[in-house]
Amino acid sequence: MAEPVELGETMRRAKRRLEDAGIDSAEIDARLIVEHVTGTTRLDLIARPDQLVAGPHVEAIEAALTRRAAREPVHRILGTREFYGLPMRISAGTLEPRPDTEVLVDAVLAVARKGPLRILDLGTGTGAILIALLAELPQASGVAVDISDDALETAAANADLNGVAERFRTLKSDWFGDVAGEFDVIVSNPPYIATRDIADLDMDVRGFDPQRALDGGADGLDCYRAIATGAGAHLAAKGWIGVEIGHDQKDVVTAIFDQAGFDRHEARKDLGGNDRVLIFKRRD
Repeated sequence: MAEPVELGETMRRAKRRLEDAGIDSAEIDARLIVEHVTGTTRLDLIARPDQLVAGPHVEAIEAALTRRAAREPVHRILGTREFYGLPMRISAGTLEPRPDTEVLVDAVLAVARKGPLRILDLGTGTGAILIALLAELPQASGVAVDISDDALETAAANADLNGVAERFRTLKSDWFGDVAGEFDVIVSNPPYIATRDIADLDMDVRGFDPQRALDGGADGLDCYRAIATGAGAHLAAKGWIGVEIGHDQKDVVTAIFDQAGFDRHEARKDLGGNDRVLIFKRRD
């Protein structure tokens, strides 16, 4: 068993280990790992850097650093990531929720009417989008759709974790295949990477995010076609559709929905200034 090490020295070793591995976010990732394993905070590091980290914790930190040095994303190592201020568990079958997707939640909240409404989340993954919406809209209920059993289990656990389980239901379906009824809001962050481009993604993404959650077909647009084609039968008369898109897909995705009878209401950019979210409504 490893010998105990002072907290300050543990943090310095962790940062150095990740820097040597070429991790750009070495300091942040080292802190997240050490704090997660030891249950300490930044205040502990400042106030009591000489407190000892027990041998088992030293070993657990080393194991986590080894995984991060191999480019496994730090939040996958920790098993959770915050989304819209809410903790979300991550599993092997789910895409890691990212801050840019919070823009989709903001855009939907800007148009969603107050009071009772039904929300459909297609390709739910961790359930992050629907859970965030339900947390902000206490009279709303929703159905989380995914083809992955692992994703549906993870989404249900996250709904319970965040106190919205009573208004959250999972459904295994290939897009609209087994969906019934109408919804006031349909949302999705679908796979939108062209198959040929997946090999060019950073190892943090292509090596650890499930390929099914990335691959949008030959041109990256297959899922938008499926959503646009099926949405007409399931969207309420004054309902809204919100989708996340790739940075260069605004015009082509708009054209797909236009051909299916939907008008673009809004386009929003992400934190980096890239086109990221489109909101549609049924054509009058």
